[in-house]
Amino acid sequence: MFTNEAALEERLATPSPALVADLARLDGDLLVLGAGGKMGPSLCRLARRALDAAGRGDTTVYAVSRWSDRAAAEALEADGVRTVAFDLMDPAAELSALPDAANVVFMVGAKFGSAGAPSHAWAVNAAMPDRVVRRWPQARIAAFSTGNVYPLVPVASGGCAEDDPVGPVGEYAMSCLGRERIFAHAALTRGTPVALIRLNYAVDLRYGVLADIAGRVRAGESVDVRTGAVNVVWQGYANEVTLRSLAHATGGDAFTLNLTGPETASVRRLAGLFGAEFGTEPRFAGEESPTALLSDASRCHRLFGYPDVSLGTLVAWQADWLRRGLPVSGKPTKYQVRDGRF
Repeated sequence: MFTNEAALEERLATPSPALVADLARLDGDLLVLGAGGKMGPSLCRLARRALDAAGRGDTTVYAVSRWSDRAAAEALEADGVRTVAFDLMDPAAELSALPDAANVVFMVGAKFGSAGAPSHAWAVNAAMPDRVVRRWPQARIAAFSTGNVYPLVPVASGGCAEDDPVGPVGEYAMSCLGRERIFAHAALTRGTPVALIRLNYAVDLRYGVLADIAGRVRAGESVDVRTGAVNVVWQGYANEVTLRSLAHATGGDAFTLNLTGPETASVRRLAGLFGAEFGTEPRFAGEESPTALLSDASRCHRLFGYPDVSLGTLVAWQADWLRRGLPVSGKPTKYQVRDGRF
């Protein structure tokens, strides 16, 4: 259990021996684009600590963001991460001003509000990657994508595997598939080593599907079960896999990886578990649809092992976090959305 945000950040930034070993073999500096988001700061800290543990203290971790929150940037600097203030969407900004690096993690993305501003979503999610691969054509690139590139599938199916046909629903999901296609084209035509990370719902207690459900149960609000099943995964594991995937990035055919937990988790069941934690009877809205957005992450688990934090532990941690009144982002995941309009 965690008593404050500092303890959570410490846990998120603690590398596994496997990550230390992988980064010890990875040459060159690390550049994280879009490092100011929900996952970026913890990924940068994790990388810094893993590199230090691997005896690579001279390797620089660059964290690129607008850094409108200067306190966040200063905290990263104190942990040995080099922050770079840069607006990637400024049309006058030249990516040539950013550092050279042999390894790039691309975390830039636009999701919420994309239904009302689809052109912005396409500019961020699909046009920006083309600028990136032209700037760093020989770098190993791990690019965040999303399970939303898949169609909704029967809950009992176990989810889509990487070789299954894509079928994005809505402008956001289509623009994310556009992002993948741009990176894949660079891998095919330039030989840029690329790993595409299709992430489904990371959890870090301040945000995520579990925080959404637990908060509603605790407040006595109804939980929407029309999307009746979800995948979730501990953010620490998601960050580790992303960094380790750099070693698997390939030219030609880009390496593609579903990144999520092993369970198909019932929303109704999760609400029931939180109800037991809080001593309240959960309320529900709607009826479960036969399909949901689900991914099969078997390839990920074969390559990198199972998540080190189980779903049951995440539920217990999330309930304790809310009981202690610790901070939450206030930004819902909208996991229940079925028409792709975010």
